[in-house]
Amino acid sequence: MNNSNYKKFIILIGILLFITTSFAEDKLAQTGFQFLSVATDARAGAMGDAMTSLELGVASLYFNPAGMAWTPHRIELLANQNRWIADINYNSYALSFSPMGGRYGVFGMTFVSVDYGEVEGTMVWWNEQGYIDTEIMNPTAFSAGIGYAKFLTNKFSVGGQIKYAGQQLGKSMTIYGDDSLIVKKNLAFATAVDFGTLYRTGFKSLVFGMSVRNFSNEIKFEKEAFQLPLTFRLGLSMDLMDFLPEVSGQSLLLSIDASHPRSYPEQLMVGLQYGWQETLYLRLGYEGNHDENDMSFGFGLSRFGLSFDYAYTPYGVFDNVQRMTLRFAL
Repeated sequence: MNNSNYKKFIILIGILLFITTSFAEDKLAQTGFQFLSVATDARAGAMGDAMTSLELGVASLYFNPAGMAWTPHRIELLANQNRWIADINYNSYALSFSPMGGRYGVFGMTFVSVDYGEVEGTMVWWNEQGYIDTEIMNPTAFSAGIGYAKFLTNKFSVGGQIKYAGQQLGKSMTIYGDDSLIVKKNLAFATAVDFGTLYRTGFKSLVFGMSVRNFSNEIKFEKEAFQLPLTFRLGLSMDLMDFLPEVSGQSLLLSIDASHPRSYPEQLMVGLQYGWQETLYLRLGYEGNHDENDMSFGFGLSRFGLSFDYAYTPYGVFDNVQRMTLRFAL
């Protein structure tokens, strides 16, 4: 990295630190749209969500958009299914396009949909129970984003994504005036930005990354205002096989993330991936300072541009979480 780009890199780090510390001083646990904090990708689920410094192609848009800049593929498609806790289901999709071999950057799109399942609606009433049943509700949420990433040098890349997100929390009925009922649709929408950087150090395969996710203005729902789950992350990763002589066709990737969320204490994530002949991958992850889960496991298979990943996470009283990802690259 030349002197000019190095100065830009230092300035960008300062800006990111200033923004995140300014908005994350008080952890009041009052953020909304928490579905934006859940990792839907199976590789991330298996590696403890320690993804900030990894070059993941189009999947980087979910973690650190700068990682998308290094994709070797012209077109990449991604489909994720996440069977989350309490019968909540996530489905997400992503598409990237890299014209001219990435000379003009890489463009990407993401879409996430969340189905919270069926919820029995109730309403306060003057009977013995104190309430009456209203209807079966089906709350949902979504997020749609457009991203861009580009490498500025052969070691340094930047990327960002702008997202439009919303939640539909069913209908509510309120008694008004002369016992008449008012029916309201509970909807909320917000715009958020993700951005990050990635730096290949030049020392073997060591990579540093940083990201800011869900940066937005405060939004209001009914009478209450809340903020989105802003999260600042620093990460580093390296192939440990670099320290062993004459090892070919195998890799042992170690990835470590330090996370500074707005609404709960800091966390340390550690992921480990063993790869054989770029075909079979075995993964292990650990999330520190988490009440219900810490370890996660998974595997991946990749051949002829088609990949399948699976992750299993024991989740305490919530039983388990399972994620599956199908990826096609051209």
